[in-house]
Amino acid sequence: MTYVKWTLIILFWALVGAFFHYTLPQHDVARIVGTENRRIDFGENSIFWATPDVGTAASTNRDVFFIQTVRNNGKTMVYRNEDTGWGWPPYFKFDTSNLQAEAASLISQSENPKWVMITHYGWRNEFLTIFPNAVALKQVDGPDATVIPWLNILILGTFFALVWAIWVRWRRFRAKRIDPVLEEVGESFEAAGDSLAEKRGRISRWLGTWKKK
Repeated sequence: MTYVKWTLIILFWALVGAFFHYTLPQHDVARIVGTENRRIDFGENSIFWATPDVGTAASTNRDVFFIQTVRNNGKTMVYRNEDTGWGWPPYFKFDTSNLQAEAASLISQSENPKWVMITHYGWRNEFLTIFPNAVALKQVDGPDATVIPWLNILILGTFFALVWAIWVRWRRFRAKRIDPVLEEVGESFEAAGDSLAEKRGRISRWLGTWKKK
């Protein structure tokens, strides 16, 4: 039972961690090397794609903007550029076309690089063909530029404070209401067990008197 309990606890927190890691904004510094507009046919990975642009009808396929980048270590990363609209995650992104034009204006070569901080959410997985969604671009001085994720700190701090408050109240509720009831039930079973043992002892002694005869 203990193994099942801890397995469920670990699974729960793994799902919570994956949810926040996918949803919360992340920041990469890279050099934009190209942009493109690609026709995508959505399949089993459709859950990892945003909804169509606001005002555009839903379909099994549509054109999606992509931003191609190279990081300072030489590794490549491709971002999709889609509206989130009023849906989830709540980035309220409506400026996909403007962001694509901004990305095109920041294209640079390795000889004269323009370093860009790309704010995005989501994951890159080549096996599932999913891409992180870029939500903002900002030119920075160099590849070592950093940003303090104040929003992430605020959201995670609020979440864990809420979890702590619920846990403390649950402990108090359990100590006042549930544990006493369980103790009474346990005492009742213990008393019933003692009574049954006493009755069995009496029957055994009575049967023993017949064996002597």
